[in-house]
Amino acid sequence: MNQKVFALIDCNNFFVSCERVFNPKLENVPVIVASNNDGCAVARSNEVKEIGIKMGVPLFKVKDLLHKHCIKVLSPNFALYSDMSHRVMEVLRTITDKIEVYSIDEAFLSIESLGVEEYEEFGRMVKDKVFKWTGIPVSIGIAHTKTLAKAASELAKKKEGGVVDLVTKSVQEQDVLLQGIPVGDVWGIGYRLTPFYESRGIMTAYDYKYADLNLYGSKVTVGGRRTQLELQGISCNQVTTTHVSRKSIISSRSFGKPVYTQEELSEAISEYIGRAARKLRSQNLLAGYLTVYLTTGRFKKARDYYAPSTSTALVYPTSYTPDLVKAGLVCLEKIYRPGYQYKKAGVCFTSLQTMESMQFRIFDSFSFRKRMQEEKLMATVDKLNKKWGQGVLKLASEGTNPLWQMKQSQRSPRYTTAWKELLQISV
Repeated sequence: MNQKVFALIDCNNFFVSCERVFNPKLENVPVIVASNNDGCAVARSNEVKEIGIKMGVPLFKVKDLLHKHCIKVLSPNFALYSDMSHRVMEVLRTITDKIEVYSIDEAFLSIESLGVEEYEEFGRMVKDKVFKWTGIPVSIGIAHTKTLAKAASELAKKKEGGVVDLVTKSVQEQDVLLQGIPVGDVWGIGYRLTPFYESRGIMTAYDYKYADLNLYGSKVTVGGRRTQLELQGISCNQVTTTHVSRKSIISSRSFGKPVYTQEELSEAISEYIGRAARKLRSQNLLAGYLTVYLTTGRFKKARDYYAPSTSTALVYPTSYTPDLVKAGLVCLEKIYRPGYQYKKAGVCFTSLQTMESMQFRIFDSFSFRKRMQEEKLMATVDKLNKKWGQGVLKLASEGTNPLWQMKQSQRSPRYTTAWKELLQISV
């Protein structure tokens, strides 16, 4: 039986790389992609990292650095990033169908059945193919376990060529590399446990690999022990190719300006429900429970802070936008209070189930016919919006020109998902 071999493909500075694909002028320029409402840095080019600007820092705190180094700040373009992610994953599927999409910019491949002899050469082939077909640069780590592959991909980001193969390296060679990886960067440990381990002298992945975890009792979870075994070369995590059903779907945004009126909140809740309902239908899911929540600014005085929420069970599990919006606006009516400056709103769908598992009332044939009509209507709406751009067809309750929309003054065009924003080339 062949020993497991995993390849972790990690897109470099993904949001920034997506922007550079369609705007080559951004190459070698310090670039930051900001969060919603252009508040914090959520993606940084290597040039920005070298300047010393940290992930998540509020941009107003580094205003002088932005000006001094002529850093280009862009608003997030999630439609573009999502589509480019899909394209990268489709390229990887031409190499093997044993793929686990771990995040928007990472995927694990199980490659032991491909008959690879030169793993570093294989990694370069994958890297070149992804870049040629999508324009996105990637780093690749290859190892006998997913944790080691993840560690190798982090090392690959700093190596010329962008590929690190741990399969052909001896244990001693692997240990030398693991000594250069902080324990907080080990997959499965994270920032919360980092202080605990560092206070006990476990500073690197190498230290964690050989630590006596029995000394720390219940503080070390089953997952933590698996992480240690994986660092030791014992595979405990496999590539999961099957789709895992979601337990909830959330849609929320911060407003571009404070919102006071129920009318504006109704528009926002209607739009968020419409967005979440599309996600439901794209995954063949129905929602049985709906939650609506609001919040004022967190830095207001205690008497000015208000963060209510309320939930309702739906008569039937559904993905039909009009019914969901109707229920959502009833929830909003219950929690809205005049006189507050609302900064954010959101909706959450829970009790999710598939259409196939839906149960109808035994004597209610109308409910089935109604369901089929609703499904056809929503399929038509989704098809038209996908073809001509989101928002071509929507409910009147979503408004026509909402002033509360989040700030995106520096958003690049949605080159791949909106007809009116296609890239134009002058000849």
